[in-house]
Amino acid sequence: MTQPYTSATESHEASMLSRKFGQEIVNYFSSSPLNRVSFLRSNTAFLRAALPRSKFLLLRDLEPLAASKTTLAWVGYETVRTLVGSPFDTEQEEFLRGYDSRVEIPTLVFLGIDEGVVGGGQGSGDGERFEFEGEGGKYVGRPCFALDVTDKGSLGEECRKVQEEAVEGAEGREFRKVKLDLSLAPPDAAIFAQARSLLDWNNRNQFCSACGARTVSTNAGTKRTCPPSDKALQKNPEDPPFERPPCVSRKGIHNIAFPRTDPTVIMAIINSTGDKVLLGRQRRWPKDFYSTLAGFCEPAESVEDAVRRETWEESGVHVGRVVIHSTQPWPYPASLMMGAIGEARPDGEGIVLKHDPELEDAQWVEFGQVRRALEGNTGTPEVEVEGAAEGQLRLPPSTAIAHQLLLAVVNGFHLAKP
Repeated sequence: MTQPYTSATESHEASMLSRKFGQEIVNYFSSSPLNRVSFLRSNTAFLRAALPRSKFLLLRDLEPLAASKTTLAWVGYETVRTLVGSPFDTEQEEFLRGYDSRVEIPTLVFLGIDEGVVGGGQGSGDGERFEFEGEGGKYVGRPCFALDVTDKGSLGEECRKVQEEAVEGAEGREFRKVKLDLSLAPPDAAIFAQARSLLDWNNRNQFCSACGARTVSTNAGTKRTCPPSDKALQKNPEDPPFERPPCVSRKGIHNIAFPRTDPTVIMAIINSTGDKVLLGRQRRWPKDFYSTLAGFCEPAESVEDAVRRETWEESGVHVGRVVIHSTQPWPYPASLMMGAIGEARPDGEGIVLKHDPELEDAQWVEFGQVRRALEGNTGTPEVEVEGAAEGQLRLPPSTAIAHQLLLAVVNGFHLAKP
């Protein structure tokens, strides 16, 4: 039986940092059990050897194949072989020189190595181990990939075949919409977050942001490259590859073709006397549902400054001291939520909603009311809470960092330690 999500971590009581700051908070969607071995993503020899020994997480329209409400489902190479082929048989430079934009390539992303060899199921070869000897040592486990099998383009028919084979004869398997219930077990949720973010980024970056030409996925799905040539533009098949115009993304050090993560602040703002917390409600939420405030960081802005700016813009409240609490990856599409606790200035606690129309309402709510809601009236805005009375405060579930921030303040995070 899968245990409910908790932010508790393994004990680090002997650590100096734990004794001073307390145990680390591990938020939902974080702490993947996979070793990402990011330095092997460009190692063609490793990828070529790993592919037929790998297990694959399939995503359709960015929704994962799941074995149940709490667990992902994996398939083996034989299930995807016809669709995927052998993409790593050619060295990357040679592949780029022979690029043909008319040929559609499935999006395949290397996630890492499952060193514990857990998870699997139908066709995944559960329990198999793979070894690769590199300059840094031996890497042992089960390689894991994510594969987009969305029915689209020239690969649509083959994607449908993979979808059908993946669920055939496996009771309970389905491509599951996981955003609304957030019921995946934490390790599986972290793997899904990585897979979804990278596949979504690949889908959104089909063209070079520097020159506008079509790009191709490289580094096992973790980079988009603007190829120097394109066979589709040759007048005659016998001619040398058509040379594309020069592009800045092919020269020197740059970061325009790598996955992006959007820094986002989310904050529990307490009043100056430390007994109330600021909560807000967006127009699209049910009238009893409230959460902490949040917003995107802007260029050349610290996390602390973003907390102060976003709080004032959305609620009119002026914030003084800000302390970082914990962080959470949020794969919709690729945010990093940086959770903070902030304290309002005594002369700046008045609420003004006219700066920014994002919030329909904001209130100072007493800790006691927040604590009661956290104990039994939580969930996503889209899902009704069974037994909840009208007018009763509703808050985000424990899988949301907003919940962990509120839990921290009602439990005295801001109070001086004895």
